[in-house]
Amino acid sequence: MNGTPVDVVALGESMVTFRPTAPGRLADVPSFDRGIGGAESNVACVLAAGGHRTRWVSRVGADGFGDHLVEAIGGYGVDVGAVRRDPDRPTGIYFRTAGDRGGDSHEVAYYRAGSAASAMSAATLDLDALRAGRVLHLSGITAALSADCLDLLRTLTDGSTPGTVSFDVNHRPGLWRTPEDARVLLDLARRADLVFVGEDEAEDAWGVTGGPDAIRAALPEPALLVVKQGAAGAVAFDRSSGERRHFEPAPRVDVVAAVGAGDAFAAGFLSATLRGLPAAARLRHGHLWAAAALTVPGDLAAPPHRAHADRLAALPGAAWETLHLGPGWTEATEAADSGAAEEVRTP
Repeated sequence: MNGTPVDVVALGESMVTFRPTAPGRLADVPSFDRGIGGAESNVACVLAAGGHRTRWVSRVGADGFGDHLVEAIGGYGVDVGAVRRDPDRPTGIYFRTAGDRGGDSHEVAYYRAGSAASAMSAATLDLDALRAGRVLHLSGITAALSADCLDLLRTLTDGSTPGTVSFDVNHRPGLWRTPEDARVLLDLARRADLVFVGEDEAEDAWGVTGGPDAIRAALPEPALLVVKQGAAGAVAFDRSSGERRHFEPAPRVDVVAAVGAGDAFAAGFLSATLRGLPAAARLRHGHLWAAAALTVPGDLAAPPHRAHADRLAALPGAAWETLHLGPGWTEATEAADSGAAEEVRTP
């Protein structure tokens, strides 16, 4: 049953996250709201909300937090039948402050060392379930959890996985102490078919400067490389079109919370890829799904309705470049995006 084909299989650790109910230092916050957090499970959840068949594969503790993760992720319509329970290791958790993650005052306290997910390996997971997707989505976070996790990623990127192997570099400085350590991510990226990497990540992790073209020169192997440039946009290098370079600017967004956008971008791009859309349209859908995440308070946001996103993605160049998205834009009616360059925003 776990080997049943799906559109996307996502492998990785998800943790229970505790978000403060008020701003301030972790030492001062009196209470927290519980949620879920995990780059790969985020992608699976958002894709499921967008109508795709997805599966999340991981290990969680045989504890209440593990129950919560499996139930919450499954509640998005994700297949969680291949998630293994570990009787000896706990489910990872973390606490974070309410401020912007990019600010100096932001705090995150992880309690994930020795977690059930750190015991993921080819021996402790269902490889048939992992390899039963049209796309297998991985990230560099998993590689940092343990030697077994790194070996598992190397196994899944050795050319034996039948579908497209998607790899989001997801460089976390706290997990990779030196550039020499982070070169593991470059080696894994070279083994994938589709790679997502931020321009800033490539510089921080590998010392690659000079923009998207320099990153492509350092990473020529993937058939499709997506270089994210933050609010400026993203570039895709597509070997299937003769190594054509595509750039699509990001729309202007009224940001509510700068969390979850990278995972949402990957999900939007993968959704458009599964639908066979050209590279430029994939980038635009990535931007639109990221904008959905940026205009809500939490890490996870329902993607825009497919027809609505298709209409926006098909805007002429000048109209796309002046698109302005605010909170509530995913609920806009068809009339709201009928104008070529009007703002799409809920008052």
